[in-house]
Parts: sequence; C-alpha cells; structure tokens
Amino acid sequence: MDTNKTFTLVPPARLEGYGVRLREWADADLADLVALYDDPEMARWTPVASPFDLDAARAYLAGAREGQAEGRKIQLAVTTDGLLPRGEVLLFRSGSDERDLELAYGIGPAHRGQGLAGRAVRLAAEYAVREIRPRRVVLRIDAANTASEAVARSCAFDLTHEPPVRRVSRGREIVLRTWRLRA
Repeated sequence: MDTNKTFTLVPPARLEGYGVRLREWADADLADLVALYDDPEMARWTPVASPFDLDAARAYLAGAREGQAEGRKIQLAVTTDGLLPRGEVLLFRSGSDERDLELAYGIGPAHRGQGLAGRAVRLAAEYAVREIRPRRVVLRIDAANTASEAVARSCAFDLTHEPPVRRVSRGREIVLRTWRLRA
C-alpha cells in the first residue's frame, strides 16, 4: 500500500460477490432510499436526516453525487439482484487521516438479519484493498451499536486502541471507536 499519498475515489461500475451486488444509486431509487433511511435505528446510528422523506432523499442523492464527483466518497446501494436496494455501503476518505479509507453501512429495516451488512462490508473492503490501496481500511462504530460491532468482527476488523473519534450528528455528540481491517 502507498502510505504517502491521499487517494481519489472512483466508483466501480458494479461489485458482485458473497451473494450481494453493489451498484451506484439512481434517481429511480428515491422511494427506496426513504424506505431504508426513514427508520429509528438508522436515525440512531447514522448522520442522515430524520425524518427521512423524499426531499431528504433527493438531498442525500445530490450529496452522494457531489462527493463522488469530487473524489471524496463512493456510496453504493446494497442489492441481492442488482435492482432493489436493501441498504448502502459507503467508502470515504477518513477525516482523521486522509490516507485511510473509512467504510460505513446501513441495512434497511425490512432486510436486516440476512447477513447483508457483513457481505457488503467484506466485498467493499476487498475492493478497497485491491483497487484503492489506502494506508488502512477502518470502521468507526459507537460502542453501543453491538450489531455493527458483530459485523466488524465477522469481516476481519479488530478494535484498535486509538482514542475515540467524536462527531456531532443532529446536534448530539457521538463517540466512535475505530476498527481496523486486519492486514
């Protein structure tokens, strides 16, 4: 891995493996975005707008496209068939060290408990290591989010001893622990 440079994120056309297909969001996905993100658990663990309606979905998609155009992030719909979004996986330059690639993910309420998060994270992490080649791949997870911590463990991430990262979301401070993909 090149540890001296930041990187520009260019999305893959599609990633497939582990029974999931990751693809870019489309305008036709707005109603699906609402179904995925207008959920108390999504509001609890993610920085998305709450309530999450069609206006929020349009703004979210516009922000995703802007970040992608600037090479800062990639947001991909998690599907099993290449069509119906069941969640999302994000890849972005870490705020604490731009040589690091951070992953984030969320699965809609109707699709939880099927192993989709783990499969999507595993696929995205493998892509990141192979194609983007960051210094390291990390997850940042609230210690109370035991489901996400279980996903991290199942995808070969280890909890680091780094100080927690503090972020503000919807006016409240969130304290996140850093998990690093094993080399």
